[in-house]
Amino acid sequence: MIKTDIIIIGAGPVGLFTIFEAGLLKLRCHLIDSLPQAGGQCSEIYPKKPIYDIPGFPSILAGELIDNLMEQAAPFKPGFTLGEAAVTIDKVSENEFIVTTDKGTKHSAPIVMIAGGLGVFEPRKPPIENLTDYEDKGVEYIIKDPNFYRGKRCVIAGGGDSALDWAIFLAKNNIVSEVSLVHRRSSFRGHLDSVQQVMDLADEGKVKLITEAEVVGIGGNGKVENVVIKHKTEGEITKETDHFIPLFGLKPSLGPIADWGLEIEKNAIKVDTTDYSTNIPGIYAIGDVNTYENKLKLILCGFHEGTLAVQSAFSRIHPEKKNVLKYTTVNGVTGF
Repeated sequence: MIKTDIIIIGAGPVGLFTIFEAGLLKLRCHLIDSLPQAGGQCSEIYPKKPIYDIPGFPSILAGELIDNLMEQAAPFKPGFTLGEAAVTIDKVSENEFIVTTDKGTKHSAPIVMIAGGLGVFEPRKPPIENLTDYEDKGVEYIIKDPNFYRGKRCVIAGGGDSALDWAIFLAKNNIVSEVSLVHRRSSFRGHLDSVQQVMDLADEGKVKLITEAEVVGIGGNGKVENVVIKHKTEGEITKETDHFIPLFGLKPSLGPIADWGLEIEKNAIKVDTTDYSTNIPGIYAIGDVNTYENKLKLILCGFHEGTLAVQSAFSRIHPEKKNVLKYTTVNGVTGF
């Protein structure tokens, strides 16, 4: 049994910053995450993607943000159970929850904070008959490290921000030998600025833009060697490539969280915005996993939610103590 003050389910940026806020109040945290490393989507999906709305950082790579948050949390010696998914929460007394993972690891604490982001993700896959035969053999649904594609030919499919952004990134930084962007319509769903950048890169010959078309087949001997593109007017085109990257987004689901007796609305956990508590006293939900009126799914909003949730958690754990807000600019940061 792993015992702590606060069990945090989800080791993404919001969960990691909550360690820091809890540590300032001398509360210990232990984090559980199904991924093998901390960082959530920032580490697993887009570690090399720049983020522009973190206060004080005009631009920071998602992976660097996680590195900084881990360094910020380090003085408070958090515990981690990684590569295991939290599957059950049992309230065994007024001041104790037991969280058990899919591998049987048990954790005990008076407070549980759910910071599970958007939950469990599955990629939206195009309806290509032999698609799964080439997964991890040239078919990838997520670009984790752009350098993996250095000098290669890539075909990206999709019309949203992710497809546009990666086509721009790979082309502008001269990472790939060729990048093609295939979209079934002539218009895109992404930001207008990104659309214009792709158009400009296409005019310069740096992106091969194929619209009103879709990838309908994959060929190759044990790995991707070509894709079959069905064009609205030109019929079927076979294009040689090393990688096919369909970026149609990810389908989130709450997974086991949906079975924990929490009040759910629109695939998210309803919370009281006073302290981001749920309908079960002692359980809080912070970050993208929660919902309330005027909710914004931004990392910086999750930081705020975690901060207020920790203040409330302190009062539950130490009802006899008065918590006086202390500024780090005056007191500094003292770890455990």
